[in-house]
Amino acid sequence: MLHHRSPASMLHSSYKILAPSSLPPRQPKPLSQLKPSFSFLSSPLRIRLFFLNPRAIRGFATAVVAETKAAETKTAETFFSDHAVSWASLGLSHPLSRALSNTGFSRPSLVQAAAIPSILSGKDVVIAAETGSGKTHSYLVPLINNRLSASASQQGLTPTPSGLSLVLCPNVLLCDQVVRMASGLCDDDGHPLLKVAAVCGRQGWPVNQPDIIVSTPAALLNNIDPKKQSRSSFIRGVKYVVFDEADMLLCGGFQNQVIRLINMLRFDEKQLSRANKSAVEVPQGIGSDSLERFSSEDVEDQQESVLEEDEEDQQESVLEEDEDFVAEFEVEDIKEEIEAGSIDRKDWRRVRKNYERSKQYIFVAATLPVNGKKTAGAMLKRMFPDANWISGTYLHCHNPRLERKWVEVTVDTQLHALIEAVKQGFRSDMLDYGAGVSRTMVFANTVEAVEAVAKILGKAGIECFRYHKDSSLEERAKTLVDFREKGGVFVCTDAAARGVDIPDVSHVIQADFATSAVDFLHRVGRTARAGHHGLVTSLYTESNRDLVDAIRQAEKLGQPVETAFSRKRSFRNKLKKRAGFSKLIDKSTVALTSA
Repeated sequence: MLHHRSPASMLHSSYKILAPSSLPPRQPKPLSQLKPSFSFLSSPLRIRLFFLNPRAIRGFATAVVAETKAAETKTAETFFSDHAVSWASLGLSHPLSRALSNTGFSRPSLVQAAAIPSILSGKDVVIAAETGSGKTHSYLVPLINNRLSASASQQGLTPTPSGLSLVLCPNVLLCDQVVRMASGLCDDDGHPLLKVAAVCGRQGWPVNQPDIIVSTPAALLNNIDPKKQSRSSFIRGVKYVVFDEADMLLCGGFQNQVIRLINMLRFDEKQLSRANKSAVEVPQGIGSDSLERFSSEDVEDQQESVLEEDEEDQQESVLEEDEDFVAEFEVEDIKEEIEAGSIDRKDWRRVRKNYERSKQYIFVAATLPVNGKKTAGAMLKRMFPDANWISGTYLHCHNPRLERKWVEVTVDTQLHALIEAVKQGFRSDMLDYGAGVSRTMVFANTVEAVEAVAKILGKAGIECFRYHKDSSLEERAKTLVDFREKGGVFVCTDAAARGVDIPDVSHVIQADFATSAVDFLHRVGRTARAGHHGLVTSLYTESNRDLVDAIRQAEKLGQPVETAFSRKRSFRNKLKKRAGFSKLIDKSTVALTSA
């Protein structure tokens, strides 16, 4: 059974900001390539008279131009800021504005127009906007501008190491992507405006300090030895901290590492704040036992400011490794404050909570749920209550530039539906700017399923790329480059669903249906990016029919998609990750061989 859905007309209307476009909108085909399909043109005579009639020609051309302008207007309304908004009007320097224009960014998008001034203001910022909305440049551009402004003001003076920007990503490939995008902003001579370095994978600490360091949490912690002075000097030099894919970094295996880094950075802020103020008095007669108690209490306060009481036990284990680091600053500071006088314990705790800020924290995500105490969004609201929140208009909702097809399949029809969906990506109207390049991404839930899908397509004469965690880092990097340059069919797990920027993907296919709202949103977000339109074909079975109906209903009403998943918690228990193409590989191979 085939269901076709046009873009929803009703969308979430609460205050949100929208996603940008780094590429120009898809250009219409010239009139010479248009094929009229009007019924009154069925006879040869009428065709001849139509094209000889000047009025008919003018009317036809006017209709085409009107339709083209309407499409461009729709794209502008959903991606770009007003024509009156320029890079310079956002407060960016002339060299940076020129570099952006030379790179192809003619004007900022809505999300960039909202995020850049907010980051330049110095406040903590949370950017939660849909995939393909240009969030990376939303934070890179102001960071580069701040550094260029600082360098200009320091001309003739001794350079200072402060003002370093730190960008944290969940994996090496995303780090390399951020480095590539930052290095792509160049001056008129083709040199990058700033020095950017990745500290991850096989790339160790740079010999010469760059302006921006991009790293994973684990790699960064491994490179700043708590026993060396270089750790404290590095932490003190960091001015801007970005957490890209923040929802992923604040959950699961990354959480302990990220919270540990946040505590280290915040603790440095407190030390610097106290150093800049007059000495804080501590009650006289406090001995070494009390000194140790104050030190441990300070650590506890850090935990309380980050997590709720039910998470303190976990947080204590995270901070145990940093006791020496904390004590290095804490003991010396308290000794000086003991000599200064006395202060009530409550006042002491208040001093630690209220301090002068010296670092800026920026969190970026395409999915950021806030419902529930342990969700990433809820954690950020507790950790950074004064942060500015910028939300995309279609955050967690249906993108109006996205066409959807829902195909219910059975064991007998699944293979045929998959092959037909893949072949649809080779249609002329889905090729990249008429250059004959088609890009289709096919998602499966497991490595075994990816291999099964690739084998099925290969038997059908369709060559494809494979991308999953069992491939080496070098193989995955090369696969991404080949897919960007050559196009084709890209079969992958959700490892390629998050953060990977592959331009001009025209078609996304869910061979296995997503098992969570986050996976679903990131998958469909691989297409309809940067102002373009796209198609998503979802194959589903009877077991997840109710989930599909709930998603479609949420889209129709303009509701966030995650409500469909959360409302149907039992769906997740029914969805067997291996119950897809991984179980059909033998049957499919036999069927295709005998066909």
